[in-house]
Amino acid sequence: MSRILVLGAAGQVAQLVIEQLLKENQHEIVLYLRHAERLSALAQNPHVTVIEGDVLAQELLADSLAGVDIVYANLGGQFEPLMQNVVATMTAAGIKRLIYISGLGLYHEVPGAFGEWNEQAVGHEVMEDTRRAAKIVEQSSLNYTILRCAYMTNEDRIDYELTEKGTPFKGTIISRRSIAQVVVDLVNHPEKGIGASWGINQPNIDGDRPIY
Repeated sequence: MSRILVLGAAGQVAQLVIEQLLKENQHEIVLYLRHAERLSALAQNPHVTVIEGDVLAQELLADSLAGVDIVYANLGGQFEPLMQNVVATMTAAGIKRLIYISGLGLYHEVPGAFGEWNEQAVGHEVMEDTRRAAKIVEQSSLNYTILRCAYMTNEDRIDYELTEKGTPFKGTIISRRSIAQVVVDLVNHPEKGIGASWGINQPNIDGDRPIY
């Protein structure tokens, strides 16, 4: 049994990951979020610890890492300072395994009109912040896996393909349930995907815009 720290535990993908991990009942789970009351029902589970806090609160984050084997970061906001603190705090604590959810376009790997649209839709400053955050992770000594996600849907399906860093991104959308499945698989098999930055998309859904 491993101890998993979920950062941004109220996020939609994180909720699906937590749901699946609790069904499997193989791990201890620490849920870290800004408003703990959102997950108060889960605090009744003996295998769950709920912590209210900001990821930028370094002392609290360090305390939350006690006994943790895997950190799953499902964050929103300004990514660079968040990931700077996550990486620095994990490194100081000697915790290696990180699963980090990010977006497509980190390496200008999205081809054609869709890539151009994505840069404009997200905005240059946000894209650059996302890229700097990913670089912090990649330049660290952590055993990381980055998931570069296409535009997310709430479709109740698991159907995905993965692309490696250095190859063109495929597709335009991906279900949150598919992303969650990959995260759960990495939690259950932490030796997989170390040092990888995977694009994840639903197969055969190409276009100049996300096709929902």
